[in-house]
Amino acid sequence: MASPPPSALPWPRLVIFDCDGVLFDSREANRAFYNQLLSGLGKALLTEEGLNYVHMHTVFEAVDYLFPEAGERSAAHAHRQALEPEPFIRLMVEEPGLKEFLTFLRPKIKTAICTNRTTTIGQVLSLHGLSGSFDLVVSALDVAHPKPHPESLLKIIDTFEVLPQEALYVGDSEVDALAARQAAIPLVAYKNAALEAELHVDSFRDLQDWMKAPGGFLCG
Repeated sequence: MASPPPSALPWPRLVIFDCDGVLFDSREANRAFYNQLLSGLGKALLTEEGLNYVHMHTVFEAVDYLFPEAGERSAAHAHRQALEPEPFIRLMVEEPGLKEFLTFLRPKIKTAICTNRTTTIGQVLSLHGLSGSFDLVVSALDVAHPKPHPESLLKIIDTFEVLPQEALYVGDSEVDALAARQAAIPLVAYKNAALEAELHVDSFRDLQDWMKAPGGFLCG
C-alpha cells in the first residue's frame, strides 16, 4: 500500500526512475556478476554488506571497493570487461506492474531513467523489452559525478525544462534519497520504508492507484 504523503504534491510533468531495485529486482544478478568477478581473481565471495554496496554504486566504485589494491584493480577491470553481461542481465526480474504503469504515464507525463549503471543500461532495456519506453536515459557515463551527486537528476529536469517540484524520482536506496534531496526533487521510496521520502510505495500498482486517487495531487 502507498503511504499518504505529508501534503499533496503537484501533478508531475516528469517521473524519473532508478534502474536496479526499482525497474528490476537485480540483487541476485549483481551477486552472480560480482561473485564471478571475485572468484575469477581468487577472492572471497561477496558478503551481504558488500552486495549492498555494489548494488547501489557504479561498477567503477564497486571495483574500487572490492579490490582496494591498485594492481588488483586493473586486473579486475580487465576481467570485468571480458565477462559477457547478457547472462547476468537475464537474471534481472522486471518489477510487477511496471509496463502497465509506464502505459498509464505516457505520453502525457515524460519518463526518464537515472542510473549508476554504465555500459549495460541499453542492453538491459533491450533484453527486457523496454527500449523506447523512456524519453531519456542518463547513466553514470553521461555525467561527471554519478549519484549520490545530484548532477544526473539535474541534467534530466533541465532537459525537459521542468522545475524540481514538477518531477518525481522513484528510488530505493540512500544513494537515491541523497541525490533527490540535493536536487530538491520529491522522492517516491520504492520498497524501502526506512528512506526519508514524500511517498512510500511497495509496488507500481500502489503508485498508480495513488496517482489516480482524489486528492493525491494538487491537480490532475
